[in-house]
Amino acid sequence: MEPEPQGKEHTAGLPSKDAVQIVGVCGSLVAESTTKKALAYALKGASELEVSTRLIELRDYKLVFYGEVEEAAYPPDVFRLRKTLKEAHGIIFGTPEYYGSLTGALKNMFDLMGRGELEGKIVGLVGVAGGQTGAINTLNTLRIIGRNLHSWVLPHEVSISESGKRFEPDGSVKDPALEERLREVGRLVARFAILQQRIRDDAFLRLWEGLPRW
Repeated sequence: MEPEPQGKEHTAGLPSKDAVQIVGVCGSLVAESTTKKALAYALKGASELEVSTRLIELRDYKLVFYGEVEEAAYPPDVFRLRKTLKEAHGIIFGTPEYYGSLTGALKNMFDLMGRGELEGKIVGLVGVAGGQTGAINTLNTLRIIGRNLHSWVLPHEVSISESGKRFEPDGSVKDPALEERLREVGRLVARFAILQQRIRDDAFLRLWEGLPRW
């Protein structure tokens, strides 16, 4: 048997592109934020595994503050966002770090969503900061939120420091190493989401159990 070529993702038998959906959620409300640019690269990494990808910008959704009104009075965009996240198999959350934590917009989104939309989902994290220390505090907070929502938060994450220096005006990343780290977040979210769907497939389980043992 000839060895498989090195350096390429083995995709034989994987779910179709439309079967696995990976979304990136941008927690910045700035129109052309560095967070949005970073998430775009993470989603490019996910696309390498032939999955469906989508970027969600919270600025495009008319949400309310959690607790402001009764759920029956929520605007349609709350339910639209819930549906999108519930249907996703993997989610990459990206946010700038504001005063040591995630944005209020993203935290409010978590409050409006909940365990029903995020439980069991594969989650990747990207934090962006203007200072030299990066977004470590924000990533730690997101990890805690993910655990409380019973998500599978991957250990590989990206903290971007001095974000104003990291991207060209056209959105391209200046540092190839940073680009690779961002793409790898997307690849891992997609890879684990695909594997998760395989495990949940009864036909796959029967096939796996029928393999010879040695």
